[in-house]
Amino acid sequence: MVQEGNFVAIHYTGKLENGEVFDSCTGEVPFEFEVGAGTVITGLDNAVRGMEINEEKQVVIPPEEAYGEYNDAMLQSIPLDEVRQYFDPKVGMTIGVQLENGMHVPATIKEVGKENIFIDFNHQLAGKTLYFNVKIVEINDEPKYSSGCSCDDHDCGSNCSC
Repeated sequence: MVQEGNFVAIHYTGKLENGEVFDSCTGEVPFEFEVGAGTVITGLDNAVRGMEINEEKQVVIPPEEAYGEYNDAMLQSIPLDEVRQYFDPKVGMTIGVQLENGMHVPATIKEVGKENIFIDFNHQLAGKTLYFNVKIVEINDEPKYSSGCSCDDHDCGSNCSC
C-alpha cells in the first residue's frame, strides 16, 4: 500500500473538464515520484496514498490542490522594443523570463500590441479542475526510474513541482 516516503510509479491520463487530454503516460515509462516530498501537485500526492499495485481510480483535483486559482496580478506588460531585440514575439509562445533575483520562470505571451507585449506568469493549468485516471504500477522504497513522463512540459515531471 502506498505510504508517505514511498516512490510510486504510476500510469496516468490527465484531462480537463471538457475532456481534452493535457497529458498522459499510459502505456509509456511510468511517472515516478516520492509520496509526501512535495514534487507533485497536492491532489495527486494525496490521491495515491493507500492505493495498491495495479489499483486504478478516477481522481478530480480542484485548482487549490493543483496549480491554484488564476491570478490576474500575474499578467505583466513589457515594452515591445525590449523584446524585439531578442526575438519576434507571437501570441501563445512560452518564454523564459529572468526575474530580479536571477531566477528564470516561464511566461506565456497573451497579446502583442503596438508598444507592449502582455505576458502571463500563471501556470497554464491555473484555475482549472483536473481529472486524472491513475494506475499504480510499482511501489518502491528507493527511486527506480530516472525519468518518466513529464506532463507534456506542464511542470509535472519528477524534477518539477507538479
